[in-house]
Amino acid sequence: MLRTDDLQLFVRAAELGSLSAAARLLDLSPAVASAALKRLEAQLGVRLLARSTRSLRLTAEGEGYVAHARVALASLEEGRRVLAQGQAQVSGVLQLSAPSDFGRNVLLPWLDELQGEHPLLTVRLLLGDRNADLFRQPVDIALRYGNPEDSSLVALPICSDNRRVLCAAPAYLARHGRPGRVEQLAEHNCLLYQLGERVHDQWRFTDAGSTHTVLVGGDRFCDDADVVRRWALAGVGIAYKSWLDVAADVLAGRLTLLLPELLGEPTPLNLLCTHRAQLGKPVQLLRDLLKARCAALLAPLKAASH
Repeated sequence: MLRTDDLQLFVRAAELGSLSAAARLLDLSPAVASAALKRLEAQLGVRLLARSTRSLRLTAEGEGYVAHARVALASLEEGRRVLAQGQAQVSGVLQLSAPSDFGRNVLLPWLDELQGEHPLLTVRLLLGDRNADLFRQPVDIALRYGNPEDSSLVALPICSDNRRVLCAAPAYLARHGRPGRVEQLAEHNCLLYQLGERVHDQWRFTDAGSTHTVLVGGDRFCDDADVVRRWALAGVGIAYKSWLDVAADVLAGRLTLLLPELLGEPTPLNLLCTHRAQLGKPVQLLRDLLKARCAALLAPLKAASH
């Protein structure tokens, strides 16, 4: 079988009119270059170059063959370039589920950014706060808050330091005042999130190593975390939300952090899948993007709690 490096040497020698010059260009010793040319001529069964101590020229057979050699080398280089380009491009379908609030208000622009960089990538997104059944639903990965209950799932941390925070709109605080202690939350309208039959009406905080649990109440319950956020923005009560879900609202002044010196419940964000074989290039790119963006969102919370 013909070797491409032998073909390259032949073409360069024909162009330069010198086997030694071609050898120097390709970083070969004269002996290796001479052996390569002899090997090519033996395989083709013809003499390609007429050589003397002072000159080198193409034979008639060499004149006819050099054009084919150039075409072959150019075709191989184009194939390599296309292959490399194809490897650099990310394509396929990224199928994932995400919590309603995080998915709508945080994740969507990040997915737009990912698809803008990789236009051959298709995204199939399912939103909902109930845990996705990765063994039955048409998704490959799921983004979920909290530690996974199913130990058979692969869990990759995205934002381990995320926590819940107390927040309310400035308009609500202007009407009802700002709580100075967690016990005063019982005097406020607290916006409650319900998952299944469970209502999250026990809000936990840590202060100097001590844990405080406060039973709260209010006039609004919803099983969609995004609705709880919207109620808070509308100024109808106090919410206890994942920082990632409300970071943009707090930083823009639409919501105000309350009792920032207290640590809310840990709410780590994880990427879940059934098997590591599902962690292909699109998932790896998404994971890297999420970790970077979440770390940037988390920085102001860390600063506020110190």
